[in-house]
Amino acid sequence: MSDTDEIVITVRNLKVGYGETVILQNINFKVREGEVFVILGGSGSGKSTLLKNIIGLYTPLEGEVWIEGGNLVAAMDDERRRLLKTFGVAYQNGALFGSMSVLENVRLPLDELSTLPEPLKELVALAKLKLVGLAAAAQKLPSELSGGMQKRAAIARAMALDPRILFLDEPSAGLDPVTSADLDLLIKELASRFGITFVIVTHELSSIYEIADRVIMLDTQARTIIAEGQPADLRDHSADPGVRRFFNRQPDAVASGLHL
Repeated sequence: MSDTDEIVITVRNLKVGYGETVILQNINFKVREGEVFVILGGSGSGKSTLLKNIIGLYTPLEGEVWIEGGNLVAAMDDERRRLLKTFGVAYQNGALFGSMSVLENVRLPLDELSTLPEPLKELVALAKLKLVGLAAAAQKLPSELSGGMQKRAAIARAMALDPRILFLDEPSAGLDPVTSADLDLLIKELASRFGITFVIVTHELSSIYEIADRVIMLDTQARTIIAEGQPADLRDHSADPGVRRFFNRQPDAVASGLHL
């Protein structure tokens, strides 16, 4: 990755919130093709809310979200549908339909948004499951899968339409350390083999150090981005002591003080 790599996402002057309540403002960043880009911050900093505004689930109070050459915030009708098909999303809880098999879940975007013949849809869905190591679980129900397998199935479904960009919301949430590490390896492999761009919301430091090319850090009080860069560089060299504490897992001396 270099400064000359193609920019596939540009977030410009974004303000997000609900009604009169502003959660984040002055959000500006760019994501390059093939990058694993992480959005992080403490609890309540607005990570997932920002993600939902970027992918079009919520409408920002102000600003623009440019994805694959179009502004998703302003796009309407056919243009909006075109932009939505350029990326896939895997939600924190997997969001798999419990009454459908794993294969049917992965097929769903193909059934709704593609004109492929039925046999080919089946083959594509199976191919995506094979990529995430779940081909043998194709006919199982989501309830029969472990938490880690459900996350993999959600990623397979997000890849069904061959998007260049994948958004993942807290992919390691609720997973044990070994399963989480396996998922990190999968993300790295998909990024390396297929050039997929990942935008990931997480606060799991072990995963961040393992997979992230670059991160932005949100802050609850500042209500904006307070740091951007490579995780190890921010940990060791950030001018903001709060950023260094976060990356070094050090408690706030004031907040953690005991009053006896």
